[in-house]
Amino acid sequence: MEFNKKKNIATIISATFLFLAMFSSWPYGFFTLLRLVVFGTTVYLSWLAYKSERQSWTWVFGFIALIFNPLIPLHLGRDLWVVVDLLVAVFLIISIFIFKLPKEFKIK
Repeated sequence: MEFNKKKNIATIISATFLFLAMFSSWPYGFFTLLRLVVFGTTVYLSWLAYKSERQSWTWVFGFIALIFNPLIPLHLGRDLWVVVDLLVAVFLIISIFIFKLPKEFKIK
């Protein structure tokens, strides 16, 4: 499977988790899983951005990974998390259309 497809699948899964987190009350385990999924996705996207030499995307995805870091969690209020989840979910969906890897992209 090419990198763009893997990237898009991971991004859609993360955005879905973020949208689900905004609209329901879930047990704490869901939010732990959410952190792991979003963190993993954004680290992967940051790595792809770095390998494709897109510096600004590397920093943005790295910053999002820092926010959703499961090892040293950031503690925010519920209302603030809803805003963060919405912004990150929308950004991830938009990044599917803007952050595209070239067809000949290979890991060096």
